[in-house]
Amino acid sequence: MSKSSKVLNLKDKLSGNEMDLSLCNLTEVPVRELAAFPKATVLDLSCNNISSLPPEFCNLTHLVKVDLSKNQLAGLPDDLGNLVYLQHLDLYNNKLSVLPVSFSHLRSLKWLDLKDNPLEPSLAKAAGDCLDEKQCKQCASKVLQHMRAIQEDVDHAKEKRLLREKELEKKKEAKQREREAREKDARKREKAEEKEKRRKEYNAQMAAVAAQEQQKKKKEEKKKRNGQAADKKVAVNTAPKPRRSIIGLMLKLLLLLLLGLAGAAAACRFTDLQKEAVCGTVNVVMDDGLSWAREQEGAMIQLVQNLSSMAKELLESTQASKN
Repeated sequence: MSKSSKVLNLKDKLSGNEMDLSLCNLTEVPVRELAAFPKATVLDLSCNNISSLPPEFCNLTHLVKVDLSKNQLAGLPDDLGNLVYLQHLDLYNNKLSVLPVSFSHLRSLKWLDLKDNPLEPSLAKAAGDCLDEKQCKQCASKVLQHMRAIQEDVDHAKEKRLLREKELEKKKEAKQREREAREKDARKREKAEEKEKRRKEYNAQMAAVAAQEQQKKKKEEKKKRNGQAADKKVAVNTAPKPRRSIIGLMLKLLLLLLLGLAGAAAACRFTDLQKEAVCGTVNVVMDDGLSWAREQEGAMIQLVQNLSSMAKELLESTQASKN
């Protein structure tokens, strides 16, 4: 059957605001097609073989009256409470044992029939017999109260569960913070230890460098002292001898000459050479020299003193230049 024929057939089933799909041997509800008829606020699906309602059935919020009696329903959609305008619901002769918790949201519900369903005891007690209009209205009221109590229990359990989950989450977060704090402290300690290690290595390097510098300085000082001692030794060994003065040389020559003359005079006076003619000349020269020397005795003493002073000054100036 095509979509157009389905739409045409549904139109044939529509009378005013009532859509009659009873005794159509349906196994499922044509929700999509029904959604195209928002004016059909009354829906009769009784006497079919429907075993479940699709979740989309809860989107038919325009429904006011629904008859699902004499089907094979074993459960209802969880969001059935979305049908907030629903006033009349017939679930007679199905296979229901419980109702969805959202059933408590059907605030407009005034009439309910749950006869001939394998209801769980507390729900069956709340539903009652529903043998007439009054009992069906009481059934709607009492079942709503029962489902609201269940809703409160569910909400309370949900709240407790959420609180428990929240506490567990807090504990988890606290443990996470503690773990992060421990890890942070561990990283901080590791950094501090690493820094201390680097500081010790740096201090050791600086101490080694300082020791090397100190040793190098000592070697240089020792080398310098040794060099200075060597320089002093060399200076002592290589100190220039005072230059011989011309006067000194003249005095030496004069002394040698005098010694020679004295020797010749001694030879002429005390040896057999005194008979020689040369000795006569020597004796004459010696006598003249002695006479001259006696005459120049004062001048010679002054000359010797002057020479001594000059020699002393020369020696002092030489020592001063060494220092």
